[in-house]
Amino acid sequence: MKASYYRYILNFKRSSGTSRGVMTTKETWFVILEDNGKRGIGECGILRGLSIDDRPDYEDKLKWACNNIDLGLNALLDELIEFPSIQFGVEMAFKSLESRDTFTLLPSKFTESTDSIPINGLVWMGSEAFMREQIQEKIETGFDCIKLKIGAIDFQTELDILKSIRKEFSVSDIELRVDANGAFSPDEALEKLKRLSEYQLHSIEQPIQQGQWEEMAMLCDKTPLNIALDEELIGVFSVPKRKQLLQTIKPQYIILKPSLVGGFHNTNNWIMLAKQSNSDWWITSALESNIGLNAIAQYTYTKHSKMPQGLGTGGLFTNNFDSPLTVKNGTLHYDLTQNWKFNL
Repeated sequence: MKASYYRYILNFKRSSGTSRGVMTTKETWFVILEDNGKRGIGECGILRGLSIDDRPDYEDKLKWACNNIDLGLNALLDELIEFPSIQFGVEMAFKSLESRDTFTLLPSKFTESTDSIPINGLVWMGSEAFMREQIQEKIETGFDCIKLKIGAIDFQTELDILKSIRKEFSVSDIELRVDANGAFSPDEALEKLKRLSEYQLHSIEQPIQQGQWEEMAMLCDKTPLNIALDEELIGVFSVPKRKQLLQTIKPQYIILKPSLVGGFHNTNNWIMLAKQSNSDWWITSALESNIGLNAIAQYTYTKHSKMPQGLGTGGLFTNNFDSPLTVKNGTLHYDLTQNWKFNL
């Protein structure tokens, strides 16, 4: 078996803002396996500044994985434990290689184009006018679940935006989620959660910075609004530590990004532990190209969750790869009339 890797820079159609800053490009890496005339493709979707494996030896580790590909998947996953995005890329590439078709990793009604996945529409941070414009566009294109990035502009302005949505759309019309990306300080967070809860939100992601387990546990206990852990899960590699995190914080939800937690096998583990702790979950992409998004979507479909998932990021880039993934009326479809064009 031969393995190679390639770096690829995705360009955003327009700058995308979170409380951590504004992005114009997104780096990603591909692992290509070749064996007996077959090809497997995997994506290592590192998020610089957030992924635990954003470290100087990243490419060296990727090169090592390709040079030692004959160790087999399980041995590689063990060796790559501190590099979750490479774990996922390698796992995806093996799955792709062993599939009948390079891009159909997990055949289902989704890949047969007879069923779809409900997703949330994502509203990036920006000026009030820009955020309102995005909200309008999401509603007009049929989304009934909208997620807003908050925590970068004035909090009162953000409340006013939520208020204006609720004035027009009830909870049964539009489900609202917000994502603070850790923007609130612990001493102000509960008060902000109370104010946000006036607008009947579904949940808030990561209200305070990760790593403050006691403060987050207090918030999850007292909150009037469901809290979903996101960044909190990054870098928690061992099963005992994962159990300890869930049992200490007792979150209402956890958000699983396979590129950040280490692929399907680690996502499965988190789901099992969440069930034991009475926490619910949903899955989201992490700004991968359509290669990674496709794998995550196919995997997500096999979980048969009724909740909207965070898989609507495929249209953000100017140089993404053509694929059958299409968004219609707030759902992700696999449109068999569209072909894959993967050209590095």
